[in-house]
Amino acid sequence: MTKTIMTVDDSPSMRMLLRAALTDLGYHVVEAEDGVHAIETLNDFEPGEEPDLLITDINMPRMDGFGLIERLRDEGNRRMPILVLTTESSDEKKQRARLAGATGWIVKPFHPEKLAAAIRRVLH
Repeated sequence: MTKTIMTVDDSPSMRMLLRAALTDLGYHVVEAEDGVHAIETLNDFEPGEEPDLLITDINMPRMDGFGLIERLRDEGNRRMPILVLTTESSDEKKQRARLAGATGWIVKPFHPEKLAAAIRRVLH
């Protein structure tokens, strides 16, 4: 069965790059433009039909990646792996994401093979 990955990024070009890379890898992609849109989109899924993985940027309007991760974890969404894909690379931000509940961290610009490897690590 095809796995579904939700991408959350305020940059249309980054969402397009992610969609291309992920569909080439055989995944179904659902997109959101920020944390608020991601929550709204996730709420539309039937129970048990949620994405298998969420990949989020940190710096976004309305609700940033930290807020999104914290909200999902607070709502009991503990099993869904969450990868952070961002230009941020400081240890402090990585630690904050980990404490919020992120599963992993990838720095932009991403290399499709590294992205694929990170996804395999958290999905299998």
